[in-house]
Amino acid sequence: MKKWGPWLLIVVSACFEVGWVTGLKHASQPWEWGLTILAIAVSFYGLIAASARLPVGTVYAVFVGLGTAGTVLMEMLGFGEPFKPLKVALLLILLAAVIGLKLATPETVHKEGK
Repeated sequence: MKKWGPWLLIVVSACFEVGWVTGLKHASQPWEWGLTILAIAVSFYGLIAASARLPVGTVYAVFVGLGTAGTVLMEMLGFGEPFKPLKVALLLILLAAVIGLKLATPETVHKEGK
């Protein structure tokens, strides 16, 4: 993977996390549950793969932060959760922390298999 590869993998995995968390709450049909299970598998595969290349603490914090922000936004935009300025401000602080973790993480990545 290139320099940005593991970070892109975390972002994609966090998007799938939003999908499975939303699915856990809203799925009612067998095919929706199937998509939820698939999203869980893809999300955790990406998390594990990124952890092999970057510090696991940073990977997990970024994954959870992006997933949390995405899930809150999904609920507000797609499912009628009330829009509250304080909630949006706190999400922006969370995203700033996630970006800060990325910037504070050394650019050297772990070798495969170590």
